[in-house]
Amino acid sequence: MNRISSQQVFSGGINRLQDLNTTLNKTQQQISTGKKVNQPSDDPVAAARILKLDQEVKRIETYQRNADLADNRLQQEESALSSSVDIIQRIRELTVQAGNGALSVNDRQSISAELRERVDQLADITNTQDASGEYIFSGFQGHQPAFVKEADGTWSYNGDEGQRVLEIDDGVTVPISDPGKGIFVDVPRAATVKSATSADGYISDLSVNDEQALRTAFSTPAPGNVPDDLTVTVGAGGQLQITGQVNGSPKDLTPSPAPTVGQAFEVAGVAMTVNDAVAGDTFTIGINDKQSVFGSIENLISGLESIDKTTPKGQAAYDSLIAESLVNLDNAQESVTLKQTELGGRMNAVESTKGFLEDSAVYSKDIRSQLEDVDYAEAISNLSFQSFVLQAAQQSFAQVSRLSLFDRL
Repeated sequence: MNRISSQQVFSGGINRLQDLNTTLNKTQQQISTGKKVNQPSDDPVAAARILKLDQEVKRIETYQRNADLADNRLQQEESALSSSVDIIQRIRELTVQAGNGALSVNDRQSISAELRERVDQLADITNTQDASGEYIFSGFQGHQPAFVKEADGTWSYNGDEGQRVLEIDDGVTVPISDPGKGIFVDVPRAATVKSATSADGYISDLSVNDEQALRTAFSTPAPGNVPDDLTVTVGAGGQLQITGQVNGSPKDLTPSPAPTVGQAFEVAGVAMTVNDAVAGDTFTIGINDKQSVFGSIENLISGLESIDKTTPKGQAAYDSLIAESLVNLDNAQESVTLKQTELGGRMNAVESTKGFLEDSAVYSKDIRSQLEDVDYAEAISNLSFQSFVLQAAQQSFAQVSRLSLFDRL
């Protein structure tokens, strides 16, 4: 026969009360914190899964912040580009107006004055800063303006060609900036006479009518390139020789029969008329040059204020100025528009990623909630039952603890 001492009965009762009290306290803590698992010992398996889900939610939230930042930066850039298109369009309208042959000198000066205001507005837009004060078109040199005004009043690019990117999900990066050089500086320039050795001769009606024909002229043996320059040389009897240069290699493009001074002609898709030139005169025509939108507008302003239209040569120079400026402005608009299209693709990608991250966050938080959050109705019911059991155990222990052999004597 096993004998149970009073001490054993007392110790067992105390242990039972402690266990019940611990369970009650745990339920009370769950109700007060709203969490089923307040420490790893409550449920080691669930605690490990909750920890992993916490890390996943933090990862998602970090990427969500990055995606929001990318979206804001891209929207700001798109807004700046849209404003620049509006200004370039207004400058184009002024250029068309300047081409009106009935304008007086004062009219041209008035147009020139507005152009100066517009180019300053364009500079302000290209020097847009983000919320942190970084210049968005300066590349990696965000601490300094993208464009600066030189002592002579012209604007020059002050940034680099760096492009910032941001990771918005695992292995998913998106560019959040674009250097202004590629948008506003490296703009294809209209064909123009770069230099001439002639004292009185000049070229009029210069235009590229068929760029594909120009490429085809240099298509052997490899696919053609637009030549860097065309050189027009006046020979005996006013006959013209035209050569093209691609990477320093010349090619004779002179048609047969050769055109002459005063005759309108087209060669390899390039139309022109050489006027008042004599044997030995040469003209170098830039075909594949680039020029900043600021340079194009500054040249336009300079020409409006300085070209004398009272001579045939002056009138031809003025007409060329207007024609070339319109082409240059169209090219600048196209450069900006292409970048806007690219930005639209990036913004769509960011928006898609934001939607995916939001879905992932909701899913992870829902699973975490199922593991972690307490069911208040169940917990309160458990608390009530546990309180009743503890109270009954306390009453029972009080009765049992008073029993001993001496009570029976």
